[in-house]
Amino acid sequence: MLPYWTPVALSRDLAPLVVMPVVVDGAELALWRSASGRIAAWADRCPHRGMRLSHGFVRGEALSCIYHGWSYAQSGQCQRIPAHPDLEPPEAIRVPVHRAMESGGVIWVALAEPAALPPALAGLVPLRSVTLDAPFDPAAAGLAESGGAWRGTLAGVAVAVLVQPLPENRCVLHVLADGAATPAALVDASRGVETLRRQAEEALA
Repeated sequence: MLPYWTPVALSRDLAPLVVMPVVVDGAELALWRSASGRIAAWADRCPHRGMRLSHGFVRGEALSCIYHGWSYAQSGQCQRIPAHPDLEPPEAIRVPVHRAMESGGVIWVALAEPAALPPALAGLVPLRSVTLDAPFDPAAAGLAESGGAWRGTLAGVAVAVLVQPLPENRCVLHVLADGAATPAALVDASRGVETLRRQAEEALA
């Protein structure tokens, strides 16, 4: 497990009581947000029957498996088994929990203890995320690495691009844009992100 932060979603794309699947360094995780707004990133398997927890549901501050309803607290510890409501679940029944934090409008996950905080993205606001069914070449897109992100311009708007690798040479681009840009300019920059996606996939065809 590698000790660095990986961007997995824009904060605004994970509402309270929502759970979604994400991939970090090939590990399949369930990313979820509790009713109070806390985020968590867990191994995407229920310890009971191996059902994906990303198919589950959030109630309050707990995540429950959709298969038999086993419920897990923020710590990953099983707290309730519906078929045995009077049973206190053993300590051994718990989901592996990974580090997750929000910074700069982005949700970051690390599988091991990272050496530093995620990169600072001051002055930028989340624009959009897009999945590429192809590898991404930042240099070909006119982007250069700076401050932990690939930076450049799209449609005349300064942007920072965060790359989340996926299996099979795919990836997700999480794009942030200049917070001072006008709404119309942000729309143009968003279209520029779509152009990046199309060019990357066409180059692979």
